[in-house]
Amino acid sequence: MGQREPIATSLAASVRQDVAAMLADTDALLAARYPGDRGGRQPVHTVYVPAGDAGPGTVADWGRRALALLDEHAPGPAALASALDLDPRLAADVYPRLRAKLSAEPVEDLRIDFEDGYGRRPDADEDADAARAARLVARACADGTAPPYLGIRPKSLEAGVRDRAIRTLDIFLTGVLEAAGGLPEGLRLTLPKVSHQDQAAAMARICAAFERARGLPDGRLGFEIQIETAPAVLGPDGAATVARMIGAAGGRVTGLHYGTFDYSAGLGIAAAHQAPDHPAADHAKAVMQTAAAGTGVRLSDGSTNVLPSGSPAQVRAAWRLHYGLVRRALVRGYHQGWDMHPGHLPTRYAAGYAFYREGLPPAAARLAAWAGGRSAGRGGGNGGDGGDVRDGGDGGQAVLDEPATVRALAGFLLRGLDCGALDPEETTRLSGLSSHDLRSLTLRH
Repeated sequence: MGQREPIATSLAASVRQDVAAMLADTDALLAARYPGDRGGRQPVHTVYVPAGDAGPGTVADWGRRALALLDEHAPGPAALASALDLDPRLAADVYPRLRAKLSAEPVEDLRIDFEDGYGRRPDADEDADAARAARLVARACADGTAPPYLGIRPKSLEAGVRDRAIRTLDIFLTGVLEAAGGLPEGLRLTLPKVSHQDQAAAMARICAAFERARGLPDGRLGFEIQIETAPAVLGPDGAATVARMIGAAGGRVTGLHYGTFDYSAGLGIAAAHQAPDHPAADHAKAVMQTAAAGTGVRLSDGSTNVLPSGSPAQVRAAWRLHYGLVRRALVRGYHQGWDMHPGHLPTRYAAGYAFYREGLPPAAARLAAWAGGRSAGRGGGNGGDGGDVRDGGDGGQAVLDEPATVRALAGFLLRGLDCGALDPEETTRLSGLSSHDLRSLTLRH
């Protein structure tokens, strides 16, 4: 190659230096507030059980009851296809995975509830139940029966129940720490009915105070916020309050969970129409989704209160409703939801498994094409940030996969792997990428 001719410029080096100095604080702020996905597994659901009802056999009992309902109303792939109006081939693929999941890991995230599901009880009774919940969690973690994630939902920090909430948290955390010799990695705390950023800041202060009292590392405790009130979405000044809550908690917020029924009732929505697919619910969750984007805070949809019980026709109707709601949430980017009854487990996993099984071939093909192009040394194509045109994976429409889309494709496969919908061998065979490769792709570099 011949010697390249000099390229002319007009700006002095001091301009770049001045701009860098001008934006240094902004760079630091954006990096701290928007670090990207926190990595690791996100459960597909949260199951909550009133503290007075929780016991050492709760998770196994939910699995047995879910399997019994499946055996009664969908004893095989064809029956599942009929019950949920699935393609028979897809049902045949999903069904054995569904049964295996309900047998081995029916609950991914358990929340022992001291709030709405528990109610107001004498202080001595709640003290005893909080201590018992701590022992249950410690014992389950020790004997291997704990789900991947578990914890409690105390009462809120509203004035009337604030002291009770703090005491229950203290008893529970102290009990787990002393019984288990530490806090389990999968421990989760869910703060309900948060309406103002100061309540999120107060919860962060409680967590920090406990860490100091027990010599725990700073930031060891995080918490989820339940969005159940209108002021949590839109403040009196017109601001998106939920975004302020994330900032006020100083990096301790791990999740935002939509509360279907409290939120709907607060807006005056009639009981018959309180559901996760109501337009008011979609608005609240869209605000949550935007506020959480890039922060590492994960989203969870709410629940349905329509239970699969009664006649076969009633069970099927409830199952189809729940299946549709779960799939709808997945399409909208809410990868987690709340389940209120063991009968919701078959459709929680059936909907998720069908979603990931259907999406596996095209997603893997697009990643394989991207990886192949990278290996061949192709640079950015028409995409402004390094994208490149790839075949759609099924011989159909070509697509333009930007780096952000590659992260999304990798995240899709990882979520399918984490919940049991996909197998590592098939994802590697179809995409050419290992699970480690996929996790690396989801991280911002």
